[in-house]
Amino acid sequence: VFQENTKVTLFSEIEFNNIPMDDKLWSCYLHACLMYIQGETLTNKSLRDRFGLPESSAGTMSRLIKESVSEGKIKALDPDTAKRYMKYIPSWA
Repeated sequence: VFQENTKVTLFSEIEFNNIPMDDKLWSCYLHACLMYIQGETLTNKSLRDRFGLPESSAGTMSRLIKESVSEGKIKALDPDTAKRYMKYIPSWA
């Protein structure tokens, strides 16, 4: 609410390939935060679903997740789990 009015910002849909890497990393982190608050974890599938990507994009999501981990935005829930079954949470959790 902005004084006696409501301010709304609309965004158009952007194709995944056109999203800057910084925004992809931020989206990955925010997705991890939302999932954590809901009592769930970020997975490759949940992130693909968030971006509306098919299963064939699993490698792309893996690279994005790996970069998010290396930047310290998210961390593995159980680092000893097989890569296929990895789940991630925000780094502060």
